[in-house]
Amino acid sequence: MFADSLVLAGRTVRRMTRNPEQFIDVTLQPIIMTVLFVFIFGGAIAHSTTEYLTFALPGIIVQTVMFTSLTIGVNLNNDISKGVFDRFRSLPIARSAPLFGAVLGDIVRHSIAVAVTLIFGVIIGYRFGTPWCDVLLAFVLMVVFAVSLCWVSVFIGTMVRSSGAVQGISFLITFPLTFGSSTFVPANTLPTWLQGWVAINPVTHVIESMRGLLNGPSALAHGETLGLELLWVLISCVVLWAVFFPLATWAYRRKI
Repeated sequence: MFADSLVLAGRTVRRMTRNPEQFIDVTLQPIIMTVLFVFIFGGAIAHSTTEYLTFALPGIIVQTVMFTSLTIGVNLNNDISKGVFDRFRSLPIARSAPLFGAVLGDIVRHSIAVAVTLIFGVIIGYRFGTPWCDVLLAFVLMVVFAVSLCWVSVFIGTMVRSSGAVQGISFLITFPLTFGSSTFVPANTLPTWLQGWVAINPVTHVIESMRGLLNGPSALAHGETLGLELLWVLISCVVLWAVFFPLATWAYRRKI
């Protein structure tokens, strides 16, 4: 299983390199989002683009990872509809290897997305407020969170009939989670009824964890601790795995 999955993960990566347009959402998109929010809205929100960059960049990283995690569902749906997985089924390989290979190969995309956002942030003036080990931990945390989200996209991709429907349903789920959080503004500036949603939104805790790891514990919302935020993130990842991993594998086996 593991060896077959690695081989098929290599196929996923090779397909990316042969179709460079697949890298647009992990290279250009985070740069555009950073420029858009920092230099257009930063002055109005924080009265300083430099201060707003420090606040917003961790949230933009989380948003980018959430959007890039949608791609695997679209790609799987395309492969299934075009009969690619029927060809895999005729080969002497583990039956679930194409699924696990696609998830492993997508780790490359998530790593590129996080790295590009951080590097571009540094180029335009962002400075880390923590040691390099915390920055590395933030990078690993994002990859783990992204892989957990992949199973949601895989489940949707194997359940609906078209790749367009996968993208539409995924965005319908992703937008309330990303924008209904502390991604771009502090939670205490929102209406009271919306603050309740932000407080229980798992994406908020992922963003606050990233702020604590990249900017320092002082950047966290009042009353929160980095350890508690990290615990929230780990619980969220475990719940995503526990719920959507078996659902995704069941839907995949039913589909093929």
